Amino acid sequence: MVAIKQATAAKKGRRFALLMAARDSEYVLKKYGGYRNVFLAAFGDAGADEKWDLYRAIDGELPGKGDLEKYDGFVISGSPNDAYGDDEWILRLCRLIRDLHARRKRVLGVCFGHQVAARWEAAWPNQAPAGTSASGRWLLQICRFLDNAGSSRRFVTSYLPVQRSPRSIRTRCVWEVPAGAEVLASSAKTGVEMFRVGEHLLGIQGHPEYTNDILVSLVDRLLGAGTISASFAEAVKKQLDASGPDREFWLKLCKSFLKADERSI
Repeated sequence: MVAIKQATAAKKGRRFALLMAARDSEYVLKKYGGYRNVFLAAFGDAGADEKWDLYRAIDGELPGKGDLEKYDGFVISGSPNDAYGDDEWILRLCRLIRDLHARRKRVLGVCFGHQVAARWEAAWPNQAPAGTSASGRWLLQICRFLDNAGSSRRFVTSYLPVQRSPRSIRTRCVWEVPAGAEVLASSAKTGVEMFRVGEHLLGIQGHPEYTNDILVSLVDRLLGAGTISASFAEAVKKQLDASGPDREFWLKLCKSFLKADERSI
């Protein structure tokens, strides 16, 4: 098993843009004050003098071209919307991702963000096969983690003979990746659970930012709406009890990706 080494002291003065593709749920708004705080708790570093700017992409809010260079990284959230839809805000988001890719800006996409990050090169997020469940496990075939040997900060290729549970409830997934991309994780149900493009774009199908209580709230909401069955909801809740170590794994991976020192890669 390959361990993810603890990061060195976080670089001060970093700035990130959170592109929200969903509106705050009543539960998250009441308990956490909105999804921005959830992402900040998951990917932020206390005391690192970081700044996280929120753009409500779902409402058409995106950073302008003149603002892109001031950000060290961009995070695209999940969404109940179809990543391959033709809504204007989704098309604008695709164009932004294309621009960020050309600039080699660091982009992390989760769930919907993972799907739309694949779409900009015409990859298709399609309906997941019948029976897809959140209790499956991903086989991590090749991953790149932040190595902190001495004072260096660089990505190294690591083979991982391990499996990790996703934190995902989905009906859509990515079946092909953009040209030049590398598939990093797959499952029995889905061929592309995680992919990267170079050192600057990473897509993850699951929700590493979600805490157990947020997932339970989401499951209850989907069950109440008739979107999932009672048996599926129960299976997800049981799986959550054993997923704590896996969430820590995903958080370390995402933070290592977002905060790598590009100059030393």
